[in-house]
Amino acid sequence: MGVFIYDSTWTGFLSTIFEIFERRVRPVNITTVGRYMPDVFAQPLHVTTDEVKAERVLAGIAKKISAPAVRKLYACFLSELPGIENTLYAYIRLVFAMKESPERAYADPDVLRVSQVDKMVHREKHRMEAFVRFQLTSDDLYYAAVEPDYNVLPLILNHFKRRYADQRWLIYDLRRDYGIYYDLKTVEEVTLSFNDKSTGSEPSIPLFHEEEALYQALWKDYFKHVNIKERKNDKLHLQHVPKRYWKNLTEKFNLLMW
Repeated sequence: MGVFIYDSTWTGFLSTIFEIFERRVRPVNITTVGRYMPDVFAQPLHVTTDEVKAERVLAGIAKKISAPAVRKLYACFLSELPGIENTLYAYIRLVFAMKESPERAYADPDVLRVSQVDKMVHREKHRMEAFVRFQLTSDDLYYAAVEPDYNVLPLILNHFKRRYADQRWLIYDLRRDYGIYYDLKTVEEVTLSFNDKSTGSEPSIPLFHEEEALYQALWKDYFKHVNIKERKNDKLHLQHVPKRYWKNLTEKFNLLMW
C-alpha cells in the first residue's frame, strides 16, 4: 500500500490526488503529518503542496461534475473526519472513471458518505452563522470565539462579510487556533496568541470596550424577558442550541435561563 502524507490543506490534498494518479499507485492511504503512524509494511511519501497541480486536479473534477458537487467535496474535506481523504479519493476515482457524473449514485458507499458528511458540515455551518456572538473590544474590533465540530470558518466568511460589511470583525476558532479577520475590505486568516486560551471566549476585561458590559447586560436582559416560562421546552431548546455551544453565547454567560 502506498501511504501519502500531506500538510492537511485543501491544496495539499489535491496535490496528493495528482501524485496518486500520476504514479498509478493502488491501493493507497492518504493521511496528514499529524495523524501519520509509521508502518513497516507501507512505503510513505511526503507530498509537496503544489498549487499548479492542485488547480489541474480541481479543473478536471469540475469538468465532470456540477459546481454544487464540487462544493460538497470541499465541505467533506473541512469535516476533518479520520479517513475522509480516502473517501474523497474513492469518489474522485469514480468521477474520472465514469462517463456520467456519480454525484447521485447513492448506491455507492463513498458517494453516500460524501452526501452524509456534507449535510453534517453544513448543519454546523448554519449553527455557527446563528450562534456567533460578537463582543466589542477597546480598539473597536468585534471579536467572537467559536469552537465548531468541523472546520467551517471558510464556509461562513462570506455570510459575515456581507452581513457586517461596515464593521471590523474577527471570528476565532479556539479549537483549531486560527481565525478570519475582516478589515472592511478583505477577509484573511490570522492566528492569535492568548495568555490563557481557556479564557478565549471571555478575554480579560481591559480588552473590552467600556460599553461592552452594558451591551451584554442588555442582551441578557432581553433574553430573560422574552423567555415565557409557561412555554418552556427544554428538550426542543437543546435540539436547536446544544449545550456545547453555550460557553460562547453571550446570553448564556453566567446565566442559565433555561
